Amino acid sequence: MRTLTVRELTRHIKDLLENDRLLANLWVKGEISNFRPAGSGHIYFTLKDSSSCIRAVMFRSRALRLPFRPENGMAVRVRGYVSVYERDGSYQLYAEEMEPDGVGALYVAFEQLKEKLQREGLFDPARKKRIPRLPGCIGIVTSPTGAAVRDMLGIIRRRWPGAGIILAPVTVQGAAAPGELCRAIRMLNALGRVDVIIVGRGGGSLEELWAFNTEELARGIAASSVPIISAVGHETDFTISDMVADLRAPTPSAAAELVVPVKADVARALEALRLRLNRAVGERVGECRRRLDGCLTSPVFRRPVEKICGPGLMSVDILSRSLSRSMREIMSASRGRLAELAGRLNALSPLATMSRGYSVCLSEETGRVVRDAAVFHPGDGVRVVLYEGSIRCRVNEVTAGKQGHLLSPAAPTDKIKRK
Repeated sequence: MRTLTVRELTRHIKDLLENDRLLANLWVKGEISNFRPAGSGHIYFTLKDSSSCIRAVMFRSRALRLPFRPENGMAVRVRGYVSVYERDGSYQLYAEEMEPDGVGALYVAFEQLKEKLQREGLFDPARKKRIPRLPGCIGIVTSPTGAAVRDMLGIIRRRWPGAGIILAPVTVQGAAAPGELCRAIRMLNALGRVDVIIVGRGGGSLEELWAFNTEELARGIAASSVPIISAVGHETDFTISDMVADLRAPTPSAAAELVVPVKADVARALEALRLRLNRAVGERVGECRRRLDGCLTSPVFRRPVEKICGPGLMSVDILSRSLSRSMREIMSASRGRLAELAGRLNALSPLATMSRGYSVCLSEETGRVVRDAAVFHPGDGVRVVLYEGSIRCRVNEVTAGKQGHLLSPAAPTDKIKRK
């Protein structure tokens, strides 16, 4: 029996596959996973279904003709041929055409959970907590064996050596991962001294990252009273945990850089603030000193009574003279007005009339002024009021009617009997 070399065996298998009519040109449908575009333009991925998978490659010349951009979780139909990659001794599908075939099951589950949690408000920016600027203690929930935890620990210790770190080791993929991640978050919350938590892992396929797309972990993150930074995979990976967390970091290393500042930068900032404060205080003290010197040399402080009371005293003198002058003018005008009114009143006074020889006749019975002689009868009593004094008389005769002339003081009064 002939002994073959590995190369001969591999080439024989390759010839068998390439000469098989079914495998030389076929259509295969499945879901894209582990999608990796290369810098050369080739694209590498795994095509899988619920139970099997096959590695696939599409070279640059074919990939440039694709009308869409393949993504992880996308269901596609691929036309190509099956052959052996001699270096690895593995068979793979060499894709020549590709077209979408609906959406993969994981992608559908992702979109459905995303829509559900968004309706409940778990992605609302208003509910997100502020990440502390200088945390005293940092909790890290991740795998203890991955490169991600080493990167985060190194970066945090280098940037901020004084920060305390509590590592909660968990599995980050598989069916048990969501439960472990939630328990670790609850444990760090219960400690009461953790200021911020980083939850994450390194990169991987959609299946490997699926623990961070589960409803259980999303609600565990939302229930945390401690702010959480989600740091899952690479920058292009985006999970449900990223949307629920208080802050998303594109990578675990970026999360470590976001959670603590560089100690030297903080020291420089504090020194700059100290210098600004000293300068501001110095300027303020200098300004107050200048104001004080100005006050001490001002005329008000050297001659306070003169400067403060002098203008007031002058104003009082001016106002006093003006008030006296106004009062004299008012009194002079009032005296003239009073004299005028007194003259007018004196002209209308009955005493002035009586001083010219007239008198007032009053009935003794009624005490009223009598203007008509017809009210008297012979024998009635009459009181005559003169300018000076009065007399009481008795009526002897009454002459009725208006008189054509006034009685003069010399007229005979023999018809009136004096009492």
